[in-house]
Amino acid sequence: MKYEPGDKIIVLLTNEEGKVVEIMNEKMVMIEVKGVRFPAYMDQIDFPYFNMFSQKKVVEKKKIYVDNLKQEKGITKAKVDDRVFITFMPVFDKDIFDDDVVEKLKIYLINQTSTSYTFNYNLFFNGESSFQLKNTIEPLHEFYLHDVNFEDLSDNPRFDVEFSLSNPNKMKAPYFETSLKLKAKQLFKKIEELKLKNEPTFSYSLFDTYPDKIDDEKVDLSKLGNAGFRLYDASRVKENLDPARTVVDLHIEKLTDSWKHLSNFEILTIQLKAFEKFYDLAIAHYQPSLIIIHGVGTGKLRDEIHDILKLKKEVKSFVNQYHPSYGYGATEIFFAY
Repeated sequence: MKYEPGDKIIVLLTNEEGKVVEIMNEKMVMIEVKGVRFPAYMDQIDFPYFNMFSQKKVVEKKKIYVDNLKQEKGITKAKVDDRVFITFMPVFDKDIFDDDVVEKLKIYLINQTSTSYTFNYNLFFNGESSFQLKNTIEPLHEFYLHDVNFEDLSDNPRFDVEFSLSNPNKMKAPYFETSLKLKAKQLFKKIEELKLKNEPTFSYSLFDTYPDKIDDEKVDLSKLGNAGFRLYDASRVKENLDPARTVVDLHIEKLTDSWKHLSNFEILTIQLKAFEKFYDLAIAHYQPSLIIIHGVGTGKLRDEIHDILKLKKEVKSFVNQYHPSYGYGATEIFFAY
């Protein structure tokens, strides 16, 4: 093994010195730089003395990194605007025709605000978690997250980040969640624009301003009663709810009689509203599961429902598999209370 815990190292991208604190596997180590610990691939670090004697050889390597170390350091020193970004830096290699091809993307979190945040980062491919990281990003700093192979980005990547203030403020929200979903076509377009503009990175804004705390408004129930509103005992709220269903058929002819003049968008909107309604009723009635019949078709309704379910905290799991009654045209949802 090239490194051992306690070895002094230098981060090749930023020239910052640190040390190895843990060997994670054959390719990755946990390093500590300026009191912050994060994972790094072994080819992203080197021994300080080896770096001094190998700089000329590094220039001769075929790999071309689209970055400028002086510019990247400048990002952390100058305040551009009050936003937090996720930034992608393509790393290019040469193919057999000596053309530039993207090998991987380096991913960074950039904090251009004057506030320190704790964050939970989670990368999903096709709905399954692939990489998780929890750490803190200081004001006007960037934080290297990890590398992603370019070929993996065709697997419906979703970047979820939950932020909270490092120094809690009772006037601010306890946490803030945001998510970025990218499609392969978007990435190709961004990279082509990057080449034309001769820029090293492209970015997406995660949020502009950390939200304020939302206070629960107290309502004078006596005024509502006097105004003619019906008031219910919360302990008996189920008695006033519409009945739930264990199976919901979203075929448009089951939802409305007048549908033949509707556009595809209008039909999809009606179907999704019906799904949300019966999903909420299932939760309110504490159902253990719910079957949604969406049909096969082009898969648009199924995909929209699956994207929604991925963000629902009450969902334990869901599955779209062969069912003797519905074939592959239904998704079964299992809840966790």
